[in-house]
Amino acid sequence: MTEPLIAILDDEPEIRNVLAEALSEAGFRTMTFGRASEFEASLKRCVPDVCLVDLGLPDRDGLLLVHRLALDSGAAIIIISGRAQVQDRVMGLELGADDYIIKPFEPAEIVARVRARLRKARQASERTTQIARFDGWTALFDSYTLVSDTGEQVSFSNAEGQVLRLFLERPHRLISRIQMQEALGGAAGESFDRAMDVRISRLRTKLGEDPKNPALIKTIYGAGYIFLGDVRWE
Repeated sequence: MTEPLIAILDDEPEIRNVLAEALSEAGFRTMTFGRASEFEASLKRCVPDVCLVDLGLPDRDGLLLVHRLALDSGAAIIIISGRAQVQDRVMGLELGADDYIIKPFEPAEIVARVRARLRKARQASERTTQIARFDGWTALFDSYTLVSDTGEQVSFSNAEGQVLRLFLERPHRLISRIQMQEALGGAAGESFDRAMDVRISRLRTKLGEDPKNPALIKTIYGAGYIFLGDVRWE
């Protein structure tokens, strides 16, 4: 079986080398890039399983690149950045990153986070059901698309899809913040909570929910969320 391919995008050669060595020793294939343009050109040939992306790139806004990857590639995205402010972490997660690690870091932690992302991706791929129908909508998880009964199509990101699947797999059940963190991964804390709030808000918008009185995704203040729709998997 071919080992997972990890893309490393960082403008500092030393960091690229350290990460590539640690991941190679852990049994992964790696490819490294110092510029966004080189990395984007490589996506035409192959899509990596996990992308490690620094935000401080010389030729592209790293956050914009993360957003495009989340929408187009389906790869897991881990941001590795020196930006430690909560708003930076929240923005990165909002735009579709699966995880956010602050520099300086231990290479062993990076390897562990990569393994965790691959494990979650493998668990998701083992689910044979990629289509869910609920309340006038069809969720197509293989193409990251919501289709309404009228034919309207709305795309969702990989990160939004993880939250949506969590709700659809547990309808009419309270899902606490702790359960969300355990299911979706990432470090618990203010940045994770705010990122979840934003992803849920975006899902509500895409589903045409009234933000003041949502009918499908209900907030139970101080406890978590409940998805009230009736779900049929195909």
